[in-house]
Amino acid sequence: MKKDFDYFNTLLVQNVANKVGPTAPVIVPSASYGYENASQAEDIFSGNLNLPLYARVGNPTNARLESVVTKLENGFGGIATSSGMGAIHMVFSSFLNSGDEILCVGGFFGGTYTLVNETLKRFGVKSSFCPVDDMDFIKTKLENGVKIVALESVGNPSLRLPNLKEIAFLCEKYETLLIVDNTATPILLRPLEIGADIVVHSSTKNMSGHSAALGGIAIFREVNPKNDKLLNNKYADIHKIVEKTGKKAFIAICKKRALRDVGMSANAFGSFLTLLGLETLSLRVQRVNESVVKIVSQLDNKLDKALHVSHPSLSNHIDHKRYMSDYQNGCGPIFTIDCGDKKRAFDLLDRLKLVTQTANIGDNRTLALHMKSTIYRDFDEETRQYLGINNGLIRVSVGLENPDDITEDFIQASNGI
Repeated sequence: MKKDFDYFNTLLVQNVANKVGPTAPVIVPSASYGYENASQAEDIFSGNLNLPLYARVGNPTNARLESVVTKLENGFGGIATSSGMGAIHMVFSSFLNSGDEILCVGGFFGGTYTLVNETLKRFGVKSSFCPVDDMDFIKTKLENGVKIVALESVGNPSLRLPNLKEIAFLCEKYETLLIVDNTATPILLRPLEIGADIVVHSSTKNMSGHSAALGGIAIFREVNPKNDKLLNNKYADIHKIVEKTGKKAFIAICKKRALRDVGMSANAFGSFLTLLGLETLSLRVQRVNESVVKIVSQLDNKLDKALHVSHPSLSNHIDHKRYMSDYQNGCGPIFTIDCGDKKRAFDLLDRLKLVTQTANIGDNRTLALHMKSTIYRDFDEETRQYLGINNGLIRVSVGLENPDDITEDFIQASNGI
């Protein structure tokens, strides 16, 4: 069956709700769970019985969310977390030890960049960065034994598009874990089918849509206990877990080496709200991605040329060819406008009437933010330039409004600045 938007419309509404009893997902707010007897408690803690253990490592409402997103991504299993950064930190800290190296491909969201370049660095984890198209550098790092390759499906806010197929091929060849942040492109891409090992999302964004639920989730492929890249010697410290848990090894590793001890678990109410958002995800993703293309095309033609509009659907974008071949249904809600300097950016933002200024993307409303003075204010200039953060850069996340209304709002706001 072709995996079009209608396929996901059916999949999501059929899996979020219950057909018997309460039709809406059930919220289970309990922090702890009673066990029937001592033998059952032992089986739960050993993993032989799949029942709630303690809310820090799992919750029935979270489990429903994990099940739905696992089907969305065509994965094997998942873990819901308290935020998108919680999901990323859980994955990185589960597989990286002091002295290990992570390769970050492309420009990263500010929070991910500081996690890798500052926080993990304090614990002895090395990192290297390269543009999305520097395949020689990627291959060299893989040959030298880098432990994780991480990238965003769409650079936020650089809008660079990685050659995911080629990178996945190389990671398979060199038996190296590939982690893809798919926050911007749920439904549009299914990285696990392309060759990724783990997909992470900030479910706060597209999945929820309503900005009412902070959350994250990691989805894993099935592990082959007899022949898997996890059995490579560079992952020797987790071989015992792989041997014991088999196909479920990714989930067990993340729960035993991060979730259990750090406690970045999702809360039941947040997962409930995310599930409600998921029911309309496919409708919203289709609408938003069609609107983005229309808006950027109109603005590219109508705005003063001093205001540079950037999006991969535009023929002058560096990754336009890849967009046309690999992102046929769109690449998410983001586009950018470079106003040249901070004053012009502020003037444009403050004249907008329909757009909300906030640090989020993937909302039902159109959002915008000046990058350098907010999320990237503490970054040095060299890092900002690498990440594509210019003085006048505004990131825009398109919502569900009439795209013509949003276009006209930007045009009226640009007059005279």
